[in-house]
Amino acid sequence: MRVWPGNPYPLGATYDGSGTNFSVFSELADRVELCLFDEDGTERRVDLPEVTGFCWHGFLPDVGPGDRYGFRVHGPYEPEHGLRCNPAKLLLDPYAKAIEGGMDWSEAAFPYRFDDGSINDDDSAPHVPKSVVVNPWFDWGHDRPPATPWHETVVYEAHVKGLTMTHPDVHPDLRGTYLGVASPPVVEHLRKLGVTAIELMPVHQFIHDHTLFEKGLRNYWGYNSIGFFAPHNEYATRGQRGQQVTEFKSMVKALHDAGIEVILDVVYNHTAEGNHLGPMLSFRGLDNPAYYHLVGDDPQYYMDYTGTGNSMNTRHPHVLQLIMDSLRYWVTEMHVDGFRFDLASALARELHAVDRLSAFFDLIQQDPVVSQVKLIAEPWDVGEGGYQVGNFPPLWTEWNGKYRDTVRDYWRSMDQTLGEFASRFTGSSDLYETTGRRPHASINFVTAHDGFTLNDLVSYNDKHNEANGEDNRDGESHNRSWNCGVEGPTDDPKVLELRARQRRNFLATLFLSQGVPMLLGGDELGRTQGGNNNVYCQDNEISWTDWDAVDDDLLAFTRDLISLRKAHPVFRRRRWFRGEEEVADEGTADIAWFRPDGQLMTEEDWQRGDAKSIGVFLNGEGIHTPGPQGEQIVDESFYVIFNAHHARLNFTLPSQAWGERWVRVIDTSEARTGPTRRQWRPGERIRAEGRSLVLLRRADPVAATRPVVDGV
Repeated sequence: MRVWPGNPYPLGATYDGSGTNFSVFSELADRVELCLFDEDGTERRVDLPEVTGFCWHGFLPDVGPGDRYGFRVHGPYEPEHGLRCNPAKLLLDPYAKAIEGGMDWSEAAFPYRFDDGSINDDDSAPHVPKSVVVNPWFDWGHDRPPATPWHETVVYEAHVKGLTMTHPDVHPDLRGTYLGVASPPVVEHLRKLGVTAIELMPVHQFIHDHTLFEKGLRNYWGYNSIGFFAPHNEYATRGQRGQQVTEFKSMVKALHDAGIEVILDVVYNHTAEGNHLGPMLSFRGLDNPAYYHLVGDDPQYYMDYTGTGNSMNTRHPHVLQLIMDSLRYWVTEMHVDGFRFDLASALARELHAVDRLSAFFDLIQQDPVVSQVKLIAEPWDVGEGGYQVGNFPPLWTEWNGKYRDTVRDYWRSMDQTLGEFASRFTGSSDLYETTGRRPHASINFVTAHDGFTLNDLVSYNDKHNEANGEDNRDGESHNRSWNCGVEGPTDDPKVLELRARQRRNFLATLFLSQGVPMLLGGDELGRTQGGNNNVYCQDNEISWTDWDAVDDDLLAFTRDLISLRKAHPVFRRRRWFRGEEEVADEGTADIAWFRPDGQLMTEEDWQRGDAKSIGVFLNGEGIHTPGPQGEQIVDESFYVIFNAHHARLNFTLPSQAWGERWVRVIDTSEARTGPTRRQWRPGERIRAEGRSLVLLRRADPVAATRPVVDGV
């Protein structure tokens, strides 16, 4: 087989039409073998002839798309010193654009013997996945990412397989695949719903955990990455080798055609190789101390900020390069529009502490490609000091866990100050304004993949994770949920009505709040997981969206809410409210808060922990944000009534300065939305049922005729 010197960059396998260049980093290696596999599994080995800057490389003119390969690294094997090279183990290319197969958890995949811990020289090749050379060409046509501004974004968190697996209108061969997501029925559902971005749970190639393998379960969520460039192969149809790349691109193109952005949930904080007892699949055998955080005084062990056994060493320049190259690849070659970083605090750890100005964030900030897409942090990890909500740099948005907790507590009538609730409803300026960020820095959510669905949030007080095989010990125990009086399914009409109202309360609060709303996929349909709040291992009907059990009223209500938000800039301001700076000038403030008696809130009112009711005026004429051509943005004005008390309350509308006439648009005690014929005037009382939200629109003659101009 012909082998030429080739080039150290780009790393990975790069096909140029005449052959393939291979390059892989290892500072520890004494020798690196490229292993190529024929159709019958026969292995051919060639030494990579050159090493430049610790990158081992060579060009093979006889290798092209579809060919399978891996590496074997010769070097020191001293586990007690963190050195774990073992040429008997076939290693995945960290830059592989496609990966074939999985692993069967044979002992041969481990670098040591189970009985005595000595080095294991059994060949792992028959038992582990293999890298695949891909053809990068794809006809993108006139693909143009929608590039929706952050303040207009509505995120839909979904799972590739779970979203499509039971859809009756998706062809059976496409269910559970990228092409299933791209199919017309699914795209049309997302378009009619009104979401602007789909956030896909991990699609990087991942491994099914050994503990789950032994139980007959699978890693459904996919937070166990092993290939940061490769789309997960199980989400592709059975076509030619490397088909997952083409099908992923086809999915992105179809979603873009519908005006929907694609955001990837990415896991760069750890890998599937686990702790010191884990298998050898890639990074561990290439250069263990370079890729992983090792315990300083005992480097046979791994620092674990993620709860998975290891943490990537983002202090090392080649690890940082790997992450940045991966991010740029998904933007430039796969056309994705943004990323949600799992356990992002782990990426910011310099030595031990979380460092807001770590090298990782510096690289993101200066990168001309990655800095221009949507960046979302899950702002915590499991290590000490890992909860970092509000502490990420200006380019970043964050999953706002405080929003989730506050809104859940409010609607289950737990004592907390109304000031906390008001802060979350208005974008959490206390968390984000001092760092120069705007309201869109807050990714607001009530439910996400990790925890109860919306339906289960109002149906269960306790988790029911028995199917996970851990005696219900796994998953969060403090869910801030309320079952409305009965645990789980019930036929009681009063309980069912209350649960439906609570679902509408959560959704209305979410879509009327400042910031960026994120909807958990299936919540608009009434999806349940049977009380399981940790379905990471449930690749079955427990987790999949049930398209045969759609709550049509809830779906219509959700569509109306998103449409209302889209139509009115007052619910998605680009800048913070000025609030009390203007409230003295009655009627002109951009926001004002009222007690149920129609009087402005006092400082004492804000501090009452037992208060559960409040009204807020949102001034459509006080947006103070110029439009794309410098024009003033003018919207209609609204009054939102929140009543989390169990009992019905009568709210007195504020004085004439705030509005002369009001019509009701939403009342969550009813399933339908839309303006009423009746109008209310200042000083009149409007009824708010127990645990309900009422939205009023100002119907003054002058305000009603003013144009609504959307912002940028």
